[in-house]
Amino acid sequence: MRKYAYGFIRGVDAVNHRIGRIVMYGIFVLMGILIWSSVSKTFFMPSLWTLEMAQFAMVTYYILGGPYSIQLGSNVRMDLLYGEWSLRKKAWVDLITVLFLIFYLGVLLYGAVGSTAYSLGYYGSEPFSFFGGLITGAESVGRMETSPTAWRPWLWPIKSVMILGIFLMLMQCISELLKDVLRLKGETI
Repeated sequence: MRKYAYGFIRGVDAVNHRIGRIVMYGIFVLMGILIWSSVSKTFFMPSLWTLEMAQFAMVTYYILGGPYSIQLGSNVRMDLLYGEWSLRKKAWVDLITVLFLIFYLGVLLYGAVGSTAYSLGYYGSEPFSFFGGLITGAESVGRMETSPTAWRPWLWPIKSVMILGIFLMLMQCISELLKDVLRLKGETI
């Protein structure tokens, strides 16, 4: 069991580390979009797509960078208390709180899958079977949801990024849970 836990931890941490290191440069994409927005509004005809594309870039940056942030331990903690605790007490508190986070991310992932299915034109109540049907050819994409803005982009790409980010965050939280259990058993990670 311990061998599998270490393998899972190494695998998830490696994937989220690589994705996080790549996505952290997404801030420059966001800056480029906002600079273009300022330039186009000042010297040319204002672009319709810049504000919404900046929002999409920020969502991608935030949601795909979240697992890396959790891995580094740079998420917000109450350091007034937490910083003075022993490693064992920190592991117990982290273990309990990460269980709540895993439950929350599970609910969030279920909602994201349903929302993405809706954006692809599925209006039923079984979004997972819809995606299974898309893979097997039993289902087809319907009328795709678009944003209500003047630019009107499809929403399924950003919702798919959200599914990926929430899934990666869920995997990172499970990795952190396993690390806490191993720490409580006296192992160093």
